[in-house]
Amino acid sequence: MIRFLKALILLPVALVVLLLAVANRNAVTLSFDPFSPEPAFSIVLPLYAIVFAAVAVGILVGGIGAWLGQGKTRASARHHRREREKLERETAQIRTFGPDAGSPAYGGGRAALPAPR
Repeated sequence: MIRFLKALILLPVALVVLLLAVANRNAVTLSFDPFSPEPAFSIVLPLYAIVFAAVAVGILVGGIGAWLGQGKTRASARHHRREREKLERETAQIRTFGPDAGSPAYGGGRAALPAPR
């Protein structure tokens, strides 16, 4: 079902991208020097390549921004996971050895027997 939904969404997107690439294959000059009539650094590429590169950079920058924005959430999840694992280990120990296992107040894990009279 999910594969079908992916195909349903990605197929039209791929078609639009293909049409964009075919319709805009003429070369354009991309200049990084807006003040000079003869730019010091410019590159001639097909328009679709520039658009695709801009989209790729946008996806990359957005992904990095989202990852950085979720840093506190990931740290909190790590803390909770470690705490849960610690509690699970303690629970397993209690189930295996009993509630007084290893407790110095109860003889360090030995059964506490009443003193003889």
